[in-house]
Amino acid sequence: MFLGVVRRTIGHILLCLLNLFFMSYKTTIGLEVHAELNTESKMFCGCKNEPHGSKPNTNICPVCMAHPGTLPVANQKAIEMVLMFGQAVGAKIATYSEFDRKNYFYPDIPKAYQISQYAYPFLSGGELNGVALTRVHLEEDTARSQHDKGEGSLVDFNRAGVPLMELVTEPVINDAKTAGDFARELQLILRTLGISKANMEKGEMRVEANISVSEDETKFGTKVEVKNLNSFKSVEAAILYEVERQIELLESGGEVKQETRGWDENRGRTFSQRSKETAKDYRYFPDPDLPKMQVDEYGAFSKSRLAEKIPILPSKKRELYKNLGLPSDQIEILVTQLELDKFLTRVLSAVSKNNNSDFIKLAANYLTSDVLALIAGGDKKLADLSPKNFAELIEMLLSKKINSRVAKDLLSDLFGTDKTPLALAEERNLLQVSDPAALKPIIEEILAENEGPVQEYKNGKNTVLKFLVGQGMKKTRGTANPAILEDALKEALK
Repeated sequence: MFLGVVRRTIGHILLCLLNLFFMSYKTTIGLEVHAELNTESKMFCGCKNEPHGSKPNTNICPVCMAHPGTLPVANQKAIEMVLMFGQAVGAKIATYSEFDRKNYFYPDIPKAYQISQYAYPFLSGGELNGVALTRVHLEEDTARSQHDKGEGSLVDFNRAGVPLMELVTEPVINDAKTAGDFARELQLILRTLGISKANMEKGEMRVEANISVSEDETKFGTKVEVKNLNSFKSVEAAILYEVERQIELLESGGEVKQETRGWDENRGRTFSQRSKETAKDYRYFPDPDLPKMQVDEYGAFSKSRLAEKIPILPSKKRELYKNLGLPSDQIEILVTQLELDKFLTRVLSAVSKNNNSDFIKLAANYLTSDVLALIAGGDKKLADLSPKNFAELIEMLLSKKINSRVAKDLLSDLFGTDKTPLALAEERNLLQVSDPAALKPIIEEILAENEGPVQEYKNGKNTVLKFLVGQGMKKTRGTANPAILEDALKEALK
Protein backbone atom coordinates (compact mmCIF):
# COMPACT_ATOMS: atom_id res chain seq x y z
CA MET A 1 0.00 0.00 0.00
CA PHE A 2 2.83 2.37 0.93
CA LEU A 3 4.63 1.68 -2.36
CA GLY A 4 1.41 2.37 -4.25
CA VAL A 5 1.05 5.76 -2.56
CA VAL A 6 4.69 6.59 -3.34
CA ARG A 7 4.22 5.58 -6.99
CA ARG A 8 1.11 7.74 -7.40
CA THR A 9 2.84 10.68 -5.69
CA ILE A 10 5.87 10.39 -7.98
CA GLY A 11 3.51 10.18 -10.95
CA HIS A 12 1.80 13.44 -9.96
CA ILE A 13 5.20 15.14 -9.50
CA LEU A 14 6.43 13.97 -12.90
CA LEU A 15 3.30 15.29 -14.60
CA CYS A 16 3.74 18.65 -12.91
CA LEU A 17 7.38 18.78 -14.06
CA LEU A 18 6.43 17.84 -17.62
CA ASN A 19 3.88 20.63 -17.76
CA LEU A 20 6.34 23.03 -16.13
CA PHE A 21 9.30 22.50 -18.47
CA PHE A 22 7.31 21.84 -21.65
CA MET A 23 4.18 23.47 -22.95
CA SER A 24 0.95 22.87 -21.03
CA TYR A 25 -1.20 19.93 -22.10
CA LYS A 26 -4.90 19.43 -21.58
CA THR A 27 -5.76 15.97 -20.23
CA THR A 28 -9.18 14.56 -21.10
CA ILE A 29 -10.54 11.34 -19.62
CA GLY A 30 -13.77 9.49 -20.21
CA LEU A 31 -14.65 6.28 -18.38
CA GLU A 32 -16.53 3.19 -19.47
CA VAL A 33 -17.58 0.95 -16.60
CA HIS A 34 -19.12 -2.53 -16.78
CA ALA A 35 -20.97 -3.89 -13.74
CA GLU A 36 -22.39 -7.40 -13.46
CA LEU A 37 -25.95 -7.27 -12.13
CA ASN A 38 -26.80 -9.71 -9.36
CA THR A 39 -30.04 -11.13 -10.76
CA GLU A 40 -30.88 -14.76 -10.03
CA SER A 41 -30.73 -15.79 -13.69
CA LYS A 42 -28.77 -14.69 -16.74
CA MET A 43 -29.77 -11.93 -19.14
CA PHE A 44 -31.48 -13.95 -21.88
CA CYS A 45 -31.97 -17.44 -20.41
CA GLY A 46 -32.90 -19.16 -17.15
CA CYS A 47 -29.39 -20.30 -16.21
CA LYS A 48 -28.16 -19.50 -12.72
CA ASN A 49 -26.31 -16.19 -12.57
CA GLU A 50 -23.23 -17.38 -10.72
CA PRO A 51 -20.13 -16.59 -12.79
CA HIS A 52 -17.73 -16.76 -9.85
CA GLY A 53 -17.16 -19.76 -7.64
CA SER A 54 -19.09 -22.45 -9.55
CA LYS A 55 -17.42 -25.36 -11.28
CA PRO A 56 -16.54 -24.25 -14.85
CA ASN A 57 -19.22 -24.72 -17.51
CA THR A 58 -21.98 -25.85 -15.14
CA ASN A 59 -24.31 -22.81 -15.37
CA ILE A 60 -24.94 -23.09 -19.10
CA CYS A 61 -27.73 -24.06 -21.49
CA PRO A 62 -28.41 -24.14 -25.26
CA VAL A 63 -29.46 -20.47 -25.21
CA CYS A 64 -26.31 -18.98 -23.63
CA MET A 65 -24.19 -21.47 -25.64
CA ALA A 66 -25.86 -20.22 -28.87
CA HIS A 67 -27.16 -23.54 -30.12
CA PRO A 68 -29.06 -23.28 -33.43
CA GLY A 69 -32.78 -22.63 -33.08
CA THR A 70 -32.65 -21.19 -29.55
CA LEU A 71 -34.31 -17.87 -28.76
CA PRO A 72 -33.40 -15.29 -26.08
CA VAL A 73 -35.90 -13.85 -23.58
CA ALA A 74 -34.96 -10.57 -21.85
CA ASN A 75 -34.59 -10.59 -18.05
CA GLN A 76 -37.12 -8.07 -16.68
CA LYS A 77 -35.33 -7.83 -13.32
CA ALA A 78 -32.09 -6.76 -15.01
CA ILE A 79 -33.93 -4.03 -16.92
CA GLU A 80 -35.55 -2.86 -13.69
CA MET A 81 -32.15 -2.65 -11.98
CA VAL A 82 -30.72 -0.46 -14.75
CA LEU A 83 -33.75 1.84 -14.59
CA MET A 84 -33.39 2.07 -10.79
CA PHE A 85 -29.80 3.19 -11.28
CA GLY A 86 -30.97 5.76 -13.82
CA GLN A 87 -33.47 7.25 -11.40
CA ALA A 88 -30.81 7.36 -8.67
CA VAL A 89 -28.37 9.39 -10.83
CA GLY A 90 -30.97 11.62 -12.45
CA ALA A 91 -30.68 10.09 -15.92
CA LYS A 92 -33.37 10.33 -18.58
CA ILE A 93 -35.19 7.02 -18.86
CA ALA A 94 -36.00 6.08 -22.45
CA THR A 95 -39.62 5.69 -23.49
CA TYR A 96 -38.49 3.34 -26.29
CA SER A 97 -35.56 0.93 -26.34
CA GLU A 98 -34.28 -2.11 -28.20
CA PHE A 99 -31.43 -4.61 -28.15
CA ASP A 100 -28.82 -4.80 -30.90
CA ARG A 101 -26.29 -7.32 -32.12
CA LYS A 102 -22.68 -6.22 -31.74
CA ASN A 103 -20.71 -8.38 -34.13
CA TYR A 104 -17.16 -9.50 -33.37
CA PHE A 105 -15.38 -12.80 -32.92
CA TYR A 106 -13.43 -13.87 -29.87
CA PRO A 107 -13.15 -17.40 -28.42
CA ASP A 108 -15.22 -16.26 -25.41
CA ILE A 109 -18.18 -15.06 -27.53
CA PRO A 110 -20.31 -18.16 -28.22
CA LYS A 111 -22.62 -16.45 -30.76
CA ALA A 112 -19.85 -14.53 -32.58
CA TYR A 113 -21.92 -11.48 -31.59
CA GLN A 114 -22.94 -9.88 -28.29
CA ILE A 115 -26.48 -8.76 -27.53
CA SER A 116 -26.06 -5.15 -26.47
CA GLN A 117 -27.64 -1.74 -27.09
CA TYR A 118 -26.52 0.93 -29.51
CA ALA A 119 -28.95 3.52 -30.84
CA TYR A 120 -31.59 3.28 -28.12
CA PRO A 121 -30.07 2.73 -24.66
CA PHE A 122 -32.25 2.57 -21.56
CA LEU A 123 -30.64 5.67 -20.02
CA SER A 124 -29.09 8.89 -21.22
CA GLY A 125 -27.59 11.81 -19.29
CA GLY A 126 -27.44 12.03 -15.53
CA GLU A 127 -24.62 12.83 -13.12
CA LEU A 128 -22.64 11.01 -10.46
CA ASN A 129 -20.06 12.53 -8.11
CA GLY A 130 -19.96 15.69 -10.23
CA VAL A 131 -19.23 13.79 -13.47
CA ALA A 132 -21.75 13.99 -16.32
CA LEU A 133 -22.92 10.70 -17.80
CA THR A 134 -23.47 10.07 -21.50
CA ARG A 135 -25.47 6.85 -21.45
CA VAL A 136 -26.12 3.61 -19.59
CA HIS A 137 -27.17 0.47 -21.43
CA LEU A 138 -27.69 -3.23 -20.80
CA GLU A 139 -25.95 -6.13 -22.48
CA GLU A 140 -24.77 -9.68 -21.86
CA ASP A 141 -21.32 -10.53 -20.54
CA THR A 142 -18.85 -12.71 -22.37
CA ALA A 143 -17.36 -16.01 -21.22
CA ARG A 144 -14.00 -16.06 -19.43
CA SER A 145 -10.80 -17.20 -21.11
CA GLN A 146 -8.09 -18.78 -18.96
CA HIS A 147 -4.54 -18.85 -20.25
CA ASP A 148 -2.74 -20.23 -17.18
CA LYS A 149 -4.12 -23.79 -17.06
CA GLY A 150 -1.48 -25.66 -19.04
CA GLU A 151 -0.23 -25.28 -22.60
CA GLY A 152 -3.49 -24.24 -24.23
CA SER A 153 -6.28 -21.82 -23.29
CA LEU A 154 -9.57 -22.79 -21.67
CA VAL A 155 -12.96 -21.07 -21.76
CA ASP A 156 -15.48 -21.03 -18.88
CA PHE A 157 -18.96 -20.17 -20.19
CA ASN A 158 -20.54 -19.66 -16.75
CA ARG A 159 -20.14 -15.91 -17.28
CA ALA A 160 -21.53 -15.93 -20.83
CA GLY A 161 -24.93 -14.21 -20.79
CA VAL A 162 -24.64 -12.64 -17.32
CA PRO A 163 -26.50 -9.27 -17.23
CA LEU A 164 -23.99 -6.46 -17.64
CA MET A 165 -24.69 -2.76 -17.15
CA GLU A 166 -22.37 -0.50 -19.13
CA LEU A 167 -21.97 3.14 -18.12
CA VAL A 168 -20.23 5.75 -20.26
CA THR A 169 -19.24 9.16 -18.91
CA GLU A 170 -18.81 12.37 -20.82
CA PRO A 171 -15.14 13.25 -21.54
CA VAL A 172 -15.10 15.77 -18.70
CA ILE A 173 -12.57 14.23 -16.29
CA ASN A 174 -9.16 15.91 -16.25
CA ASP A 175 -7.12 14.02 -13.67
CA ALA A 176 -6.55 10.54 -12.25
CA LYS A 177 -7.89 11.30 -8.75
CA THR A 178 -11.26 12.48 -10.07
CA ALA A 179 -11.51 9.30 -12.14
CA GLY A 180 -10.68 7.13 -9.11
CA ASP A 181 -13.16 8.97 -6.88
CA PHE A 182 -15.88 8.56 -9.51
CA ALA A 183 -15.27 4.80 -9.70
CA ARG A 184 -15.39 4.50 -5.89
CA GLU A 185 -18.67 6.39 -5.68
CA LEU A 186 -20.13 4.31 -8.51
CA GLN A 187 -19.24 1.10 -6.69
CA LEU A 188 -20.87 2.47 -3.53
CA ILE A 189 -24.12 3.43 -5.26
CA LEU A 190 -24.34 0.05 -7.03
CA ARG A 191 -24.00 -1.70 -3.67
CA THR A 192 -26.40 0.68 -1.94
CA LEU A 193 -29.05 -0.01 -4.59
CA GLY A 194 -28.34 -3.73 -4.20
CA ILE A 195 -28.04 -4.26 -7.96
CA SER A 196 -24.39 -5.35 -8.10
CA LYS A 197 -21.77 -6.61 -5.67
CA ALA A 198 -19.27 -4.68 -7.81
CA ASN A 199 -16.17 -6.47 -6.49
CA MET A 200 -13.42 -5.30 -8.81
CA GLU A 201 -11.02 -8.09 -7.89
CA LYS A 202 -13.60 -10.64 -9.13
CA GLY A 203 -14.36 -8.72 -12.32
CA GLU A 204 -17.89 -7.83 -11.17
CA MET A 205 -17.01 -4.20 -11.92
CA ARG A 206 -14.50 -3.40 -14.66
CA VAL A 207 -13.25 0.06 -15.57
CA GLU A 208 -11.89 1.21 -18.92
CA ALA A 209 -10.34 4.66 -19.32
CA ASN A 210 -10.26 6.65 -22.55
CA ILE A 211 -7.35 9.08 -22.25
CA SER A 212 -6.02 11.83 -24.48
CA VAL A 213 -3.72 14.83 -24.14
CA SER A 214 -3.76 17.91 -26.33
CA GLU A 215 -1.67 21.05 -26.71
CA ASP A 216 -4.80 22.90 -27.86
CA GLU A 217 -7.26 23.59 -25.03
CA THR A 218 -10.14 23.66 -27.54
CA LYS A 219 -9.47 20.24 -29.07
CA PHE A 220 -9.23 16.65 -27.92
CA GLY A 221 -6.09 14.66 -28.49
CA THR A 222 -5.95 11.16 -29.96
CA LYS A 223 -7.90 8.81 -27.70
CA VAL A 224 -6.24 5.74 -26.20
CA GLU A 225 -8.33 3.18 -24.35
CA VAL A 226 -6.89 1.31 -21.37
CA LYS A 227 -9.04 -1.78 -20.69
CA ASN A 228 -10.08 -3.94 -17.75
CA LEU A 229 -8.65 -2.02 -14.81
CA ASN A 230 -9.55 -4.15 -11.81
CA SER A 231 -8.80 -1.86 -8.84
CA PHE A 232 -9.10 1.81 -7.99
CA LYS A 233 -5.33 1.95 -7.58
CA SER A 234 -4.94 0.57 -11.12
CA VAL A 235 -7.39 3.13 -12.52
CA GLU A 236 -5.39 6.04 -11.10
CA ALA A 237 -1.96 4.56 -11.80
CA ALA A 238 -2.80 3.63 -15.41
CA ILE A 239 -4.12 7.13 -16.14
CA LEU A 240 -1.04 8.78 -14.61
CA TYR A 241 1.27 6.55 -16.65
CA GLU A 242 -0.66 6.96 -19.90
CA VAL A 243 -0.82 10.75 -19.65
CA GLU A 244 2.91 10.85 -18.98
CA ARG A 245 3.59 8.46 -21.89
CA GLN A 246 1.53 10.49 -24.36
CA ILE A 247 3.10 13.81 -23.36
CA GLU A 248 6.61 12.39 -23.67
CA LEU A 249 5.72 10.90 -27.06
CA LEU A 250 4.40 14.22 -28.39
CA GLU A 251 7.37 16.16 -26.98
CA SER A 252 9.79 13.85 -28.79
CA GLY A 253 8.03 14.47 -32.11
CA GLY A 254 6.08 11.21 -32.13
CA GLU A 255 2.41 10.58 -32.76
CA VAL A 256 -0.14 9.04 -30.42
CA LYS A 257 -1.97 6.13 -32.08
CA GLN A 258 -5.63 5.39 -31.44
CA GLU A 259 -5.44 1.96 -29.87
CA THR A 260 -6.50 -0.30 -27.05
CA ARG A 261 -3.90 -0.88 -24.35
CA GLY A 262 -3.73 -3.13 -21.32
CA TRP A 263 -2.34 -2.40 -17.86
CA ASP A 264 0.60 -4.34 -16.43
CA GLU A 265 0.22 -4.05 -12.66
CA ASN A 266 3.62 -5.57 -11.91
CA ARG A 267 5.59 -3.32 -14.25
CA GLY A 268 3.42 -0.25 -13.66
CA ARG A 269 2.90 0.51 -17.35
CA THR A 270 0.39 0.17 -20.19
CA PHE A 271 1.06 -2.02 -23.24
CA SER A 272 -0.42 -2.13 -26.74
CA GLN A 273 -3.08 -4.77 -27.40
CA ARG A 274 -4.79 -3.86 -30.68
CA SER A 275 -5.94 -0.96 -32.82
CA LYS A 276 -9.11 0.64 -31.47
CA GLU A 277 -12.35 -0.51 -33.09
CA THR A 278 -15.12 1.92 -34.00
CA ALA A 279 -18.89 1.42 -33.96
CA LYS A 280 -18.72 0.82 -37.71
CA ASP A 281 -16.44 -2.20 -37.17
CA TYR A 282 -19.05 -3.87 -34.97
CA ARG A 283 -21.82 -3.71 -37.63
CA TYR A 284 -24.59 -3.05 -35.11
CA PHE A 285 -28.14 -3.94 -36.14
CA PRO A 286 -31.37 -4.55 -34.13
CA ASP A 287 -31.64 -8.09 -32.79
CA PRO A 288 -34.52 -9.73 -34.71
CA ASP A 289 -35.20 -12.28 -31.94
CA LEU A 290 -35.99 -9.73 -29.23
CA PRO A 291 -39.08 -7.48 -29.27
CA LYS A 292 -38.86 -3.70 -29.23
CA MET A 293 -39.75 -2.18 -25.87
CA GLN A 294 -42.09 0.69 -25.18
CA VAL A 295 -40.55 1.19 -21.74
CA ASP A 296 -43.09 3.70 -20.45
CA GLU A 297 -45.93 1.21 -21.02
CA TYR A 298 -44.58 -1.32 -18.49
CA GLY A 299 -46.14 -0.69 -15.07
CA ALA A 300 -43.15 -2.30 -13.32
CA PHE A 301 -40.91 0.35 -14.87
CA SER A 302 -42.92 3.39 -13.81
CA LYS A 303 -40.99 6.08 -11.96
CA SER A 304 -43.17 5.79 -8.87
CA ARG A 305 -42.68 2.00 -8.72
CA LEU A 306 -38.92 2.37 -9.15
CA ALA A 307 -38.74 5.12 -6.51
CA GLU A 308 -40.26 2.75 -3.93
CA LYS A 309 -37.31 0.37 -4.40
CA ILE A 310 -34.56 2.99 -4.07
CA PRO A 311 -33.04 3.27 -0.55
CA ILE A 312 -31.44 6.39 0.89
CA LEU A 313 -28.51 7.19 -1.41
CA PRO A 314 -24.94 7.86 -0.18
CA SER A 315 -25.08 11.62 -0.81
CA LYS A 316 -28.28 11.91 1.23
CA LYS A 317 -26.85 9.74 4.01
CA ARG A 318 -23.80 11.97 4.28
CA GLU A 319 -26.05 14.99 4.61
CA LEU A 320 -28.23 13.34 7.28
CA TYR A 321 -25.27 12.22 9.38
CA LYS A 322 -23.60 15.61 9.03
CA ASN A 323 -26.74 17.30 10.34
CA LEU A 324 -26.65 14.96 13.34
CA GLY A 325 -23.18 16.23 14.17
CA LEU A 326 -21.15 13.14 13.27
CA PRO A 327 -17.51 13.75 12.25
CA SER A 328 -16.59 13.24 8.60
CA ASP A 329 -14.43 10.15 9.22
CA GLN A 330 -17.29 8.35 10.99
CA ILE A 331 -19.71 9.40 8.25
CA GLU A 332 -17.54 7.85 5.53
CA ILE A 333 -17.20 4.60 7.49
CA LEU A 334 -20.97 4.34 7.91
CA VAL A 335 -21.73 5.30 4.31
CA THR A 336 -19.20 2.93 2.77
CA GLN A 337 -19.65 0.04 5.24
CA LEU A 338 -23.23 -0.78 4.31
CA GLU A 339 -23.50 -3.53 6.93
CA LEU A 340 -22.73 -1.05 9.73
CA ASP A 341 -25.09 1.55 8.29
CA LYS A 342 -27.99 -0.93 8.11
CA PHE A 343 -27.22 -2.09 11.65
CA LEU A 344 -27.37 1.49 12.96
CA THR A 345 -30.75 1.92 11.26
CA ARG A 346 -32.04 -1.21 13.03
CA VAL A 347 -30.62 0.05 16.34
CA LEU A 348 -32.53 3.31 16.01
CA SER A 349 -35.70 1.41 15.08
CA ALA A 350 -35.32 -0.95 18.05
CA VAL A 351 -35.48 1.85 20.62
CA SER A 352 -37.25 4.80 19.02
CA LYS A 353 -37.15 6.95 22.16
CA ASN A 354 -33.38 7.06 21.86
CA ASN A 355 -33.41 8.67 18.43
CA ASN A 356 -31.75 11.78 19.81
CA SER A 357 -28.43 13.37 18.96
CA ASP A 358 -26.50 12.11 22.01
CA PHE A 359 -27.66 8.54 21.53
CA ILE A 360 -26.89 8.51 17.79
CA LYS A 361 -23.43 10.06 18.31
CA LEU A 362 -22.49 7.53 20.98
CA ALA A 363 -23.92 4.59 19.00
CA ALA A 364 -22.06 5.70 15.84
CA ASN A 365 -18.85 6.11 17.82
CA TYR A 366 -19.00 2.58 19.24
CA LEU A 367 -20.02 1.11 15.86
CA THR A 368 -17.20 2.72 13.89
CA SER A 369 -14.55 1.95 16.49
CA ASP A 370 -15.18 -0.93 18.93
CA VAL A 371 -17.71 -2.95 16.89
CA LEU A 372 -15.73 -2.50 13.68
CA ALA A 373 -12.55 -3.66 15.42
CA LEU A 374 -14.30 -6.75 16.84
CA ILE A 375 -15.73 -7.91 13.50
CA ALA A 376 -12.51 -7.05 11.67
CA GLY A 377 -10.78 -9.66 13.83
CA GLY A 378 -12.72 -12.33 11.98
CA ASP A 379 -14.03 -14.30 14.96
CA LYS A 380 -17.19 -12.19 15.39
CA LYS A 381 -19.96 -11.36 12.93
CA LEU A 382 -22.25 -8.35 13.07
CA ALA A 383 -25.20 -10.64 12.34
CA ASP A 384 -24.61 -12.22 15.78
CA LEU A 385 -25.10 -8.91 17.60
CA SER A 386 -28.66 -7.95 18.52
CA PRO A 387 -29.49 -4.33 17.55
CA LYS A 388 -31.83 -4.16 20.57
CA ASN A 389 -29.10 -5.30 22.97
CA PHE A 390 -26.63 -2.86 21.44
CA ALA A 391 -29.17 -0.04 21.84
CA GLU A 392 -29.67 -1.01 25.52
CA LEU A 393 -25.89 -0.95 26.05
CA ILE A 394 -25.69 2.60 24.68
CA GLU A 395 -28.64 3.64 26.85
CA MET A 396 -26.93 2.21 29.95
CA LEU A 397 -23.83 4.25 29.13
CA LEU A 398 -25.83 7.44 28.69
CA SER A 399 -27.69 6.92 31.95
CA LYS A 400 -24.39 6.13 33.72
CA LYS A 401 -25.48 2.66 34.80
CA ILE A 402 -22.13 1.49 33.45
CA ASN A 403 -18.93 3.27 32.46
CA SER A 404 -17.03 3.03 29.18
CA ARG A 405 -14.61 0.40 30.46
CA VAL A 406 -17.44 -1.93 31.45
CA ALA A 407 -19.28 -1.18 28.19
CA LYS A 408 -16.30 -2.37 26.13
CA ASP A 409 -16.12 -5.62 28.10
CA LEU A 410 -19.84 -6.25 27.81
CA LEU A 411 -19.92 -5.41 24.09
CA SER A 412 -17.62 -8.28 23.20
CA ASP A 413 -19.81 -10.73 25.16
CA LEU A 414 -23.04 -9.55 23.52
CA PHE A 415 -22.12 -11.32 20.26
CA GLY A 416 -23.92 -14.64 19.94
CA THR A 417 -26.00 -14.37 23.13
CA ASP A 418 -29.63 -13.63 23.90
CA LYS A 419 -28.78 -12.16 27.31
CA THR A 420 -29.28 -8.43 27.64
CA PRO A 421 -26.39 -6.19 28.69
CA LEU A 422 -28.28 -5.38 31.89
CA ALA A 423 -28.55 -9.08 32.77
CA LEU A 424 -24.83 -9.61 32.08
CA ALA A 425 -23.87 -6.58 34.14
CA GLU A 426 -26.02 -7.71 37.09
CA GLU A 427 -24.61 -11.26 36.94
CA ARG A 428 -21.06 -9.92 37.16
CA ASN A 429 -21.79 -7.04 39.58
CA LEU A 430 -20.66 -4.52 36.96
CA LEU A 431 -23.39 -1.91 37.37
CA GLN A 432 -21.95 1.46 38.26
CA VAL A 433 -22.10 2.34 41.97
CA SER A 434 -23.19 5.95 42.50
CA ASP A 435 -24.41 5.74 46.11
CA PRO A 436 -21.83 7.30 48.51
CA ALA A 437 -23.12 5.06 51.31
CA ALA A 438 -22.37 1.95 49.23
CA LEU A 439 -18.85 3.25 48.57
CA LYS A 440 -18.11 3.95 52.27
CA PRO A 441 -16.60 0.49 53.10
CA ILE A 442 -14.38 0.68 49.99
CA ILE A 443 -13.16 4.15 50.98
CA GLU A 444 -12.33 3.00 54.50
CA GLU A 445 -10.20 0.17 53.03
CA ILE A 446 -8.39 2.60 50.70
CA LEU A 447 -7.51 4.98 53.52
CA ALA A 448 -6.35 2.15 55.78
CA GLU A 449 -4.15 0.56 53.08
CA ASN A 450 -2.57 3.81 51.85
CA GLU A 451 -1.46 5.72 54.96
CA GLY A 452 1.51 7.28 53.15
CA PRO A 453 -0.41 8.81 50.24
CA VAL A 454 -3.17 9.89 52.66
CA GLN A 455 -0.63 11.82 54.73
CA GLU A 456 0.85 13.37 51.56
CA TYR A 457 -2.61 14.59 50.57
CA LYS A 458 -3.15 16.10 54.02
CA ASN A 459 0.22 17.83 53.66
CA GLY A 460 -1.07 19.60 50.54
CA LYS A 461 -0.13 17.24 47.68
CA ASN A 462 -3.51 17.25 45.93
CA THR A 463 -2.34 15.16 42.96
CA VAL A 464 -2.31 12.10 45.25
CA LEU A 465 -6.11 12.12 45.07
CA LYS A 466 -5.97 10.67 41.54
CA PHE A 467 -3.96 7.73 42.87
CA LEU A 468 -6.53 7.08 45.59
CA VAL A 469 -9.41 7.27 43.08
CA GLY A 470 -7.53 4.76 40.94
CA GLN A 471 -7.28 2.40 43.90
CA GLY A 472 -11.02 2.70 44.39
CA MET A 473 -11.72 1.93 40.72
CA LYS A 474 -9.48 -1.10 40.97
CA LYS A 475 -11.26 -2.40 44.06
CA THR A 476 -14.68 -1.93 42.47
CA ARG A 477 -13.51 -3.41 39.13
CA GLY A 478 -14.38 -0.17 37.44
CA THR A 479 -17.97 -0.06 38.65
CA ALA A 480 -17.67 2.96 40.93
CA ASN A 481 -18.82 6.28 39.54
CA PRO A 482 -15.45 8.14 39.38
CA ALA A 483 -16.95 11.53 40.16
CA ILE A 484 -18.94 10.23 43.15
CA LEU A 485 -15.91 8.26 44.37
CA GLU A 486 -13.67 11.34 44.20
CA ASP A 487 -16.16 13.48 46.11
CA ALA A 488 -16.58 10.78 48.77
CA LEU A 489 -12.80 10.46 49.16
CA LYS A 490 -12.44 14.22 49.59
CA GLU A 491 -15.10 14.19 52.25
CA ALA A 492 -13.47 11.27 54.08
CA LEU A 493 -10.02 12.90 53.91
CA LYS A 494 -11.26 16.00 55.71
